[in-house]
Amino acid sequence: MDKKTLLNTREVAHFLDINEKVVYNLIAEKGLPATKVTGKWLFPGHLVEQWLENQTINYPKVGSPLPPYHGLLIIIGSNDILLDRTISLFNRLYPEHEAVFGNVGSQGGLKALGRGLCHIASSHLLQENEEEYNFDFVLEELKGELPAVVNFCKREQGLLVAKGNPKAINSVSDLGQPGIKIANRPVGTGTRLLLERELQKAGLKGTQIEGYEREFRSHLDVGIEMLAGRSDAGLAIKPVSNLLGLDFISLRWERYDLLISKDRFFEQGVQLFLGLLHEPSFRELAQGLEGYDLGLCGKMVFPQQSKRNNEE
Repeated sequence: MDKKTLLNTREVAHFLDINEKVVYNLIAEKGLPATKVTGKWLFPGHLVEQWLENQTINYPKVGSPLPPYHGLLIIIGSNDILLDRTISLFNRLYPEHEAVFGNVGSQGGLKALGRGLCHIASSHLLQENEEEYNFDFVLEELKGELPAVVNFCKREQGLLVAKGNPKAINSVSDLGQPGIKIANRPVGTGTRLLLERELQKAGLKGTQIEGYEREFRSHLDVGIEMLAGRSDAGLAIKPVSNLLGLDFISLRWERYDLLISKDRFFEQGVQLFLGLLHEPSFRELAQGLEGYDLGLCGKMVFPQQSKRNNEE
């Protein structure tokens, strides 16, 4: 579908093969991408397709999973500045290997891991209890098979606002005020999931907020929108505020993990990458990037209050 295609209610109902009345329920209950900026509901076609893909729960098994490791390390999932720097360091230190990253968000990373398309998935999906991360999501995606989970870092998430906070934004609830425009992250990212949870707590719907439908692929892209004056706020990690000179309103510290299928865990590239997390050269990368905590970095983490534990 053309990215410029805008569907009306009748057209999106026909595309999804449902009654038009059901469309409104999907907007409110399932986050169907929609905008009412013109006074009537319009649906960006490419976002509807992306939303539909993210609702898919059963993927066919791939015919050709990753071959035995031959020097190309594939990491897919959630975007992170320190991870980007670590991949560059890996490629400098081990020229006979090459690490590449696919920025598809946390849920996309788990899907790729489940389909055998990557060696490592990066994720920071907050569970319903708002204490644990990733385990319930990966158990559902991998049909109960728990991969190895190694912490990469803890990082601070919050709202980026312009220097001096001229719009006096102090919390997520302020995003619903008239004249506030946000820069958003795509559906399927851990940051978008956090925003949805915080909006629900504040009694707000995304469709009430100007800019809600504008999605940016990375935390840094959100910061650049802020710096350019095209947005008043956006959810992102604190290191972006330091790099771009923006103000930051903290929401929470989150755990950002690396997930590795057990049959890939001892492959050479995976072990080299995990070993790098204990080296001084890696720790130096985080210096000057306020908003990271490496106290758990490189250590295996296990579910404390996941669905599996609750069932036992």
